[in-house]
Amino acid sequence: MTSLSDGRPPGVRALGVDLGSKRIGIAVSDTSGTIASALTTVHRSKSRRHDHAAIAELVRVEEAEVVVVGLPLSLDGSHGKAAKAATTEARQLANVAGVPVEMYDERFTTVTAERGMIEAGLNAQARRKVVDKVAAAVMLQAWLEHRRNTWPGAGAPS
Repeated sequence: MTSLSDGRPPGVRALGVDLGSKRIGIAVSDTSGTIASALTTVHRSKSRRHDHAAIAELVRVEEAEVVVVGLPLSLDGSHGKAAKAATTEARQLANVAGVPVEMYDERFTTVTAERGMIEAGLNAQARRKVVDKVAAAVMLQAWLEHRRNTWPGAGAPS
């Protein structure tokens, strides 16, 4: 177990969520809170309540301690229509998740995910099937690294 005195935040099991209009990408961190991996895609139903229940079930199954929802800020960092909608949905999700829900900047995650998959040789059809969960993993990995780098004591001598 990581102690608070070694300058690193304690490990956390996190579920990353990339909200889309048709699909919701889901990623999960390892139990040490170091590595994010693409997990699954939740296909949107006609009921947001149903979609959130599916995510809450993943929180339970994966034993997540926090949910990190991607915040689609505008390129200039402002909160446009998409960011406001994501914030509203994250608040709704927080009512059923059973764990804290945080938001984290997801600018460029889909672009980063697409580039990585192109470099890996995936064709367009294969990329479409996994881009949402890969984007969620990119966002969650950035959150984990930010958390590690901004934890009080980060940079303290080991």
